[in-house]
Amino acid sequence: MKPPAETPSRKILGLIGAQKEYFLKGETRELDFRKSQLKRLKLAIEARENIILEALQKDLGKSAFEGYASETGIILEEIKHALKWLPRWMAERAVPVPLSQFPAYASITPEPFGNVLIIAPYNYPFHLAIAPLVAAIAAGNTAIIKPSELVPHTSLVIRDLIGQTFPENYIAVVEGGRPTNTALLKQRFDMIFFTGGTAVGKIVMQAAAKYLTPVVLELGGKSPCIVDGSVNLKTAARRIAWGRFWNAGQTCVAPDYLLVERSVKDRLLPEIKASIEQFYGSDPAQSKDYGRIVNQRHFDRLKKYLKNGKVFTGGQISVKERYIAPTVLTDVKSDSPVMQEEIFGPILPVMEYGTEQEAIDFINSRPRPLALYLFTANRKFEREVLKRTTFGGGCVNDTMVHLSVPDLPFGGVGDSGMGAYHGRMGFEAFSYKRSVLRKSRWIDIPLRYPPFNGPKFQLLKKFMG
Repeated sequence: MKPPAETPSRKILGLIGAQKEYFLKGETRELDFRKSQLKRLKLAIEARENIILEALQKDLGKSAFEGYASETGIILEEIKHALKWLPRWMAERAVPVPLSQFPAYASITPEPFGNVLIIAPYNYPFHLAIAPLVAAIAAGNTAIIKPSELVPHTSLVIRDLIGQTFPENYIAVVEGGRPTNTALLKQRFDMIFFTGGTAVGKIVMQAAAKYLTPVVLELGGKSPCIVDGSVNLKTAARRIAWGRFWNAGQTCVAPDYLLVERSVKDRLLPEIKASIEQFYGSDPAQSKDYGRIVNQRHFDRLKKYLKNGKVFTGGQISVKERYIAPTVLTDVKSDSPVMQEEIFGPILPVMEYGTEQEAIDFINSRPRPLALYLFTANRKFEREVLKRTTFGGGCVNDTMVHLSVPDLPFGGVGDSGMGAYHGRMGFEAFSYKRSVLRKSRWIDIPLRYPPFNGPKFQLLKKFMG
């Protein structure tokens, strides 16, 4: 009689149990161990660079340049940064001790959570699975990675890379669709790191609440891009077009809509159109540098948005190739679907504003975005926007490139997420702060012990007042 087939839940339970047991042995806590594992990961990525880039091209139509810049290259930079600074990040930090506790020594030490779960999305499938892993390794955890099922070629590459580089009781990959996610979220992890949409982020948080599991939620939202009349419109247009249409618009921090000063709208839009043609030619469908929509469901969703305004440029589609041209929409109403939902595709709706106050009010009337971009040479307007709006991160006079700075934390606020990572913030996201007070064994001041009397009370007030 054959043994019963292993179900996803049984496999997951086995992995979690093995990883928890391995974590308790303490090996992952050592600095030398963490550094050696980061180096192993770096070598594994470098050895498979072409395989990774080919998988990204098959899944999303990414060029090798785009794949390296936004997926593998940025991870190698993150590992290099972690290796350089990890000893300092791990160091115990002394803090002052009040006179009432003298003599004593107080310290804070970052400690790993233990066994962590990383759930990655499809749009940057390698980057957003491995960047959190770099932080998890640096912080001394064991990890289970769940890649997106929508990018099967990249998911397979991640599974093979991790499986051939690390033992399963340290780091493992679990593949599958929604049932696998559900099975994973039913288990008790020590920390969960999720990248994806706001709706699913709420499900993750609800599941984590059962065990009071800490979470980092990297979500999305509609990131505004403001342009006033003081900037070089040609440069602004080029940077906006690059940010919006990179990865065929499937970027959580892409400028999701354009909020342009009314007086310069008619000069800015032709510059954006010219930038698109400069990047991808007169027919972007023929460009090797322009990607495709990940699957039919998302293609159909995006196609409906094309009806939410007047097409200024673009609008062409190919159902067979899941191609949507870089598109700019004008005459868009603020309550239309394209302005209510995160687009996550190559469509840029354009809104106008008259006064600076009007622009700020429009942004503040909507959920807090993951990113905000402001193009201006007016320092007063810059200060007002930064002071009076709330967003996760962003740029002044550029788009998206804040992600390339390892020491800038990346994360959202409100509907766009909670928690942040990259560089030291990634290490801290996968750590908790352990506080320890070390007291003298030889000196024991009797003030705190009963019986209490008036002189003791007066002395206590001197110590603590």
